[in-house]
Amino acid sequence: MTVRRSARLRVGAYAVCLRDGQVLLARLTGRGAGRWTLPGGGIDHGEDPLDAVVREVAEETGHDVVVDALLGVDSVRLDIVRDENTVDHHALRLVYAATVTGGELRSEVGGSTDAAAWVDLAELPGLPRLTLVDVGLDLLRERPRTGRLDPG
Repeated sequence: MTVRRSARLRVGAYAVCLRDGQVLLARLTGRGAGRWTLPGGGIDHGEDPLDAVVREVAEETGHDVVVDALLGVDSVRLDIVRDENTVDHHALRLVYAATVTGGELRSEVGGSTDAAAWVDLAELPGLPRLTLVDVGLDLLRERPRTGRLDPG
């Protein structure tokens, strides 16, 4: 059996939206199904990241947002194994603080998420979620000068 290895870079833009002690989240379908994440996703070729995060939040949650600040960049690498193929997946995630300015909460249909919700911050510890949720909230709280959380 021949094992093939390839590399893939995916750049995405995500929003941390808070209000009244709640954070706006979207629930994943496909790989990672059932886990919650920050609304956002892949940046299309030629698309500005700021435009991408506004578009993604609207697609996944129904809300319109204005971006307040770039909080930082999260860089994650992991091996994804499918059949005889191993992909060295590098996710580069731009994390923004954003404020909801309109729209109505609704779930995405036929996309990478199937539910959107405002979740109490106190409920997060028991919620199945991607580490990106915690990274985004830590970036919002700490506002690191370099835009990167210390690994320690």
